Amino acid sequence: MAEVIDIDDPADPRVDDFRHLASADRRPDLPGRKGLVIAEGVVVVQRMLDSRFAPVALLGVERRRAELADDLVAVDIPYYRVTAEVMAEVVGFHLNRGVLAVAHRPAALGIEEVTEKARTIAVLEGVNDHENLGAMFRNAAGLGADAILFGDHCADPLYRRSVRVSMGHVLRVPFAAVPDWPAGLEIVRNKGFQVIALTPNPSGTSLATAMRGQRVALLLGAEGPGLTEAAMRAADVRARIPMTPGTDSLNVATAAAMAFYERVRIA
Repeated sequence: MAEVIDIDDPADPRVDDFRHLASADRRPDLPGRKGLVIAEGVVVVQRMLDSRFAPVALLGVERRRAELADDLVAVDIPYYRVTAEVMAEVVGFHLNRGVLAVAHRPAALGIEEVTEKARTIAVLEGVNDHENLGAMFRNAAGLGADAILFGDHCADPLYRRSVRVSMGHVLRVPFAAVPDWPAGLEIVRNKGFQVIALTPNPSGTSLATAMRGQRVALLLGAEGPGLTEAAMRAADVRARIPMTPGTDSLNVATAAAMAFYERVRIA
């Protein structure tokens, strides 16, 4: 059972892992950073508790502790109980969700692990917006995509905003990095995936036609620049989502959701 510890002083060192979250976890790769994973809100905390990201402590108000009571029975970690005012001073802003959990980053997964049983995966290049990443993971969880792989120049999927926007699904949908981008896509292809590059170009194959293989890897690039030509050349086929004339592209998370749905629809 989680131990409830009341904290009255915002300067208490026991809550240092939750301090100044607006900037503290932006660059976990920098010297001195802890590389912590932060879950916000009851639902996201519950998903962290049910993931490989084992929390080491929680910070929150009494109302949220009561809502999480059943989930906290099986864990031996502290729940630092605070008022909303103390919590705001620790975190650096007012947190409406009223509870946070913190976990250390586990060892990164490899392509072999995340694709072993996968049928549909997304592969990203240059997707550097944390909210888009969070939405991508939420869409993947809701529409049956099995994993997400990261090529060059993508943002950190475990940044706090990504975790929040994903509703905690970034903690549950497995992900891994593709080495030697984009040549590393050959690893994906050798595992039996058809690599499909999504493009707004009207010359592309229709998405429904392209996605009939047993294993599909959907290649998506950042809004604006899209996929690099090198990534395009590394794909097996280029596929398009039909769009109204005069529009140039869709939000990348929206495009992924449409592709995931089309995959489910034709399966």
